[in-house]
Amino acid sequence: MAARSSTSKAKSRSKTTSRKPAPKKNQKTSGTKKSGTKKPASNKPTTKKSAGTKKASTTRGTSKTRNSPKTAARRSLLWRFRRSLFLCALVAIALLSGAGFVLGQVELPDEDPLLQSTFVCASDVTEACGPDNAMAKLAGEEDRVSLPISEIPQTFIDAVLAAEDRNFYSHAGIDPVGIARAVYQEVRGSGVQQGGSTITQQYAKNAFLSSERTITRKLKEAVLAVKLEREFDKNEILQRYLNTVYFGRGAYGAEAAARTYFGVSIRNVDLSQAAYLAALIRSPESTDVERNPETAVFRRNSVLVGMLEEGWITQGDHDAARATELSADVRERSVREGLGDVVGSEYGTEYYVEYIRRLLYDEYGADVVNGGGLRVYTTLDKNLQQAAYESVYRDVLNEEDDPAGALVSVDDVGRVVALVGGEDFDASEVNLALGALAGGSGRPPGSSFKPIVLAEALGQDISARSKFINENDIVLPRANNGEDWEVGNYSNGSEDLVDLVQATRVSSNTVYAQLMLEVGPSNVVALAEKLGVRTELPAVNSLVLGSGDVSVLDMASAYSTFARRGEHIEPIFITKVEQVVDGELKVLFQASSTGEQVMRSGDADQVNWILRQVVLGGTGTGANPGYPVAGKTGTSGDYRDAWFVGYSPRLTTAVWMGYPDLDENGETRFMTDVHGRRVTGGSFPATIFKLFMQRATDGHGSFADPPPFGGEILNPDLSTTTTTRPLCQARDEGATGTTAPCRTTTSTTDPDATTTTTTDPDATTTSTTDPTSTSSSTSSTSSSTSSSTSTPPTTEGDFPELGG
Repeated sequence: MAARSSTSKAKSRSKTTSRKPAPKKNQKTSGTKKSGTKKPASNKPTTKKSAGTKKASTTRGTSKTRNSPKTAARRSLLWRFRRSLFLCALVAIALLSGAGFVLGQVELPDEDPLLQSTFVCASDVTEACGPDNAMAKLAGEEDRVSLPISEIPQTFIDAVLAAEDRNFYSHAGIDPVGIARAVYQEVRGSGVQQGGSTITQQYAKNAFLSSERTITRKLKEAVLAVKLEREFDKNEILQRYLNTVYFGRGAYGAEAAARTYFGVSIRNVDLSQAAYLAALIRSPESTDVERNPETAVFRRNSVLVGMLEEGWITQGDHDAARATELSADVRERSVREGLGDVVGSEYGTEYYVEYIRRLLYDEYGADVVNGGGLRVYTTLDKNLQQAAYESVYRDVLNEEDDPAGALVSVDDVGRVVALVGGEDFDASEVNLALGALAGGSGRPPGSSFKPIVLAEALGQDISARSKFINENDIVLPRANNGEDWEVGNYSNGSEDLVDLVQATRVSSNTVYAQLMLEVGPSNVVALAEKLGVRTELPAVNSLVLGSGDVSVLDMASAYSTFARRGEHIEPIFITKVEQVVDGELKVLFQASSTGEQVMRSGDADQVNWILRQVVLGGTGTGANPGYPVAGKTGTSGDYRDAWFVGYSPRLTTAVWMGYPDLDENGETRFMTDVHGRRVTGGSFPATIFKLFMQRATDGHGSFADPPPFGGEILNPDLSTTTTTRPLCQARDEGATGTTAPCRTTTSTTDPDATTTTTTDPDATTTSTTDPTSTSSSTSSTSSSTSSSTSTPPTTEGDFPELGG
């Protein structure tokens, strides 16, 4: 309900002036007789008294007729305070005489723009982001949302007037009695400790002056108040006051106060809540019900009494509001500063919101973010966020001392729709999904990095039909910074000779190590950056087996480029930023989904098809959600990290799990016994991926058919090569020649590997020293795919004939 006009309110709330009592007839007052009008009595002693007469005074010159006790007391009080009253009169005269001149000379200072809170909304809000639909609020020292007075209910306005200034609509901005009382306290040396400030004066102090308790500030406040009353109408002054006054708990203004204390808009507060908020103004901390419940209830009730006395509420309203239990109605004080309550915090949304705040700080600065009234529209899908969190921490990692997990999901236009950065933001604010972007560190991706090497090989026109030896252990001469590089597979393979399709399906370390020597690590690093990996990578041969650290976001971004057939779009967290300026919204930022083609679409189609085979019949069968997806498992050495990164044409999801912290002895923790199992990328991470993708039920599209496997087939008979550097060969008894042999050793299948979901040949057993490439490699090319008679099958689940 809109506030009543100043004219009508002044009429309805004017009070009848009490009439002064008439003086009594023939009343004697002190000093009415002149001294010495009668002849003084004789000095001789009197020997006879008249009956009933008063005892004669022994003081000379004293009138026989004394003043009454009441008159004498009045004279005594006036006489006792004559100097203070005289000083007050002089001050009042000076104020009155100079008021006209001062008001004519003083100009209102420029008012600083009001600090206003920033609101962050999820993807379901595309316009009018604000306190009613926001996912989070960002504020500094002042949490404020300005409202026009037409949106502030009359009940709350009446409560504030009853508590602070009942005659607001009838006075001219100052209360002379209140000012005199403040001056008197200053003269006594006690400082300005008492009231007397009208709402207009309080607003003048809040907007233009400091809070120091001095006579100078009080006089300035009075002058500015009168000036304000001359320049603005009452409702404008009241609106400004209600948007600036402090209510405690960091809340400035009525709207922020209502949400802070009751979790509702000021539009929806009831009578008890309105009275309590009004009572907070005088002393927010001491009136906080959480700290002083008895004081809080007493002051709320005092406001209700004031409203009743003014006739603004009925006795029934008063009694019902007074019966409300205040302590049960007021929300608990937030322990987190700045971020406050976040919608969906039970599903880890704080990690996402905190990263949004970092992005905004970097772009606009903390002052603008915390007080500039921004409206931030983000890409987070609350339903997918819940599905992601539950897939990680409710369905899989749900036992005590389980490893941590992280997940990032990106849609087909680059929007980050879900992000799980940890289990509990209050326990640890380190965002495990973002690595260095959030103050943490990356993790080794294991074999989930192999598709990037595969993409570089296709870009160099190396055919996926190229053959390589798939021995379980090999030695690559001089590939470790001049030393021999020993590489081993996770377990025995069933084939000794495979092409790149089969090598990817079974995640052969030995084959991909040989491929890395062909394409060159520096070229792989350059392509990884184009695909979306933003963590700095080492240009070493072991990068193919995941020796560099990456973030979960890095891997989601890179694989999403495959899903978009080679077009990279930088991950989008914020779609639009607006700012409230003079009550209007100004657009500061609008995101674009324009991408860049960083690899040939045909090459991307081949990568997609090959990674489909990983899910259909390779190391990633445990990730199959029941519709077409592609992906790759990854396990770092000694089971420290496990990954699954996969995608449909419309949604890419990267999953990581591991122990981020050292144990109580300062040692690295390995996942050798989680729920009784060794953790590989094909086990828990693949399961998390499947559960999440099954919950993401929107259409996922279909993959494009890949072109024929063109390009140059390396080692068609393992007797020739396109490079001058010899490839390794399997060791045979009595082997001769200059070609460096591969070293083979006997190994057994991992005893835990009973199904495809528990066996993952991703875990490397290579030396921990990062080997560097000593060979030259060809550069990536953007030429079209070479023609070839070798064509990949189009039926899902079929595999190309090996060696053909």
